[in-house]
Amino acid sequence: MAVPVVALVGTFLLAVLFYGVTAHIAARYVLGDVPIVRAFAVGIVPAAISFALQAYGPAVVILLSATADFFAIRGIYRLKYRTAGLVALAHYTVSALLGITIFNLVRLLGTAPT
Repeated sequence: MAVPVVALVGTFLLAVLFYGVTAHIAARYVLGDVPIVRAFAVGIVPAAISFALQAYGPAVVILLSATADFFAIRGIYRLKYRTAGLVALAHYTVSALLGITIFNLVRLLGTAPT
């Protein structure tokens, strides 16, 4: 069964929103007050990699998206390596925590009686 294009685009935009918000939280935590537009530019990178490489398994996707995220953060925020690494680590941590929380919440609500 073919997946409608609208579903793919919607899911991609939702992923960009998720990674953009988590990137902004991480950048604010490490850097202080930063524009949110830059965070959404960073959010495109892990979302695109997740979509493009989803057939290769989590280890490959996590490694490549974390590396690309580091370079995107470094370029978009114009940071040194160490600071970009801190922001990327915070971004990965916030994304993992929020993603696990949302996943568990959806699973919990899926068991609710109807």
